[in-house]
Amino acid sequence: MKIVQEVTLISVGSFEESTDWSIIRTEIRDAISLIVHPPGTSSFTINPTKHGNGVKPIKQACMIALKNQFGWKLETSINYATKSPGKIDATKMIDNYLFALEWETGNISSSHRAVNKMVLGLLRGVFLGAALVLPSRKIYPYLTDRIGNYEELEPYFDVWKAVQIQEGFLAIFVIEHDYLDSNVPTLTKGTDGRALV
Repeated sequence: MKIVQEVTLISVGSFEESTDWSIIRTEIRDAISLIVHPPGTSSFTINPTKHGNGVKPIKQACMIALKNQFGWKLETSINYATKSPGKIDATKMIDNYLFALEWETGNISSSHRAVNKMVLGLLRGVFLGAALVLPSRKIYPYLTDRIGNYEELEPYFDVWKAVQIQEGFLAIFVIEHDYLDSNVPTLTKGTDGRALV
């Protein structure tokens, strides 16, 4: 799988220039590049059936790579609000702070919640940095219907860029298939993501 765009929404302080970010960005890039389909190949080929492929197996493959190869913690519970905003897909400890990663598998409303959850963590000083992984508009038609995607979220970037924080970093990684091929199997919801790494 490939990353077609990286966007920095918030960068206050020195994190973006740090060795920590350089390492984390490399780990995220590597984990995404390790996602292949069909299993055993060296690239990510998707069947171009409209809404024919589940997102969760793709996410699961990335999470497995982050955990097994780079030591990230998965499904981290965070309490920084009066009501818990839910678990974070993957986190990495940096000194006494967390870097949070969310991989979008829901609709556009879910994408907004994911960004808001990470921005709240930045505002509360729980996260030093955070990133969201979103599909591009090119892969969107072949994934679960109405999946949140970069192009739908982009008009709201100015809202998050306007957030006043003392220190923090928020980035978006936009992902896409390498190839289309109607002869490869679709990624059904029951596909085991471990097979895709």
